[in-house]
Amino acid sequence: MRILGIDPGLRTTGFGVLDVQGATLRYVASGVIQTAAAEQGHLPARLKVLFDGIAELTERYRPEVAVVEIVFVNANPQATLLLGQARGACVTALVARDLPVAEYTALQMKQAVAGHGKAAKAQVQAMVQRLLGLPAAPRQDAADALGLAITHAHAGPAVARLHAAGAERRGLDVNPLLAHIWRAWPCCFASNLAAATADGRWVADQRRPASEHPFGDQHGSGQQRPLSTRRL
Repeated sequence: MRILGIDPGLRTTGFGVLDVQGATLRYVASGVIQTAAAEQGHLPARLKVLFDGIAELTERYRPEVAVVEIVFVNANPQATLLLGQARGACVTALVARDLPVAEYTALQMKQAVAGHGKAAKAQVQAMVQRLLGLPAAPRQDAADALGLAITHAHAGPAVARLHAAGAERRGLDVNPLLAHIWRAWPCCFASNLAAATADGRWVADQRRPASEHPFGDQHGSGQQRPLSTRRL
């Protein structure tokens, strides 16, 4: 099973790709989509960069399921609205390609990866590096996206079974996303499963400078064709 994790943001959206076989997690790629090249204040252009970027990710890595962080309401309503629109562009790009989309809060992700919901960014980065056996910690946005993918690898099957069992007891049709996860995943979970279920420019990490690869597969095998950068 290949999972694509997305940490949405209007300026910087992180992504992370994992392969899961039983209880084994294998890192494929991670990085960020940046909208700085789009005209400042031109929201539609920046949303287009995100939409097209997510579309290219799905074409390149062929994930079977996507995971997107749920937006929280912060003290700045305008910032929350902008973030929500960025998230909407990402989700729309995923569902337009018929990908099932799971959602988790930042609290759930931190609980699953670091063991408590108030973990600092540096703690999440360190745990993602350790869990995936990376040579260096990924940048913050990419680490959050990888953390979402890890969370789904651990908690997704259990959540799917709970919802499916409840739906069957009520005589309802099982949600297609939950049914897809239920059938696809083995019964292998991490020890912190209970905590997880209780509640225009490409930059890639680590291997080479961004100037050498506008879009990168840092630890995956095989050569990948470079993706063209955009200027709106």
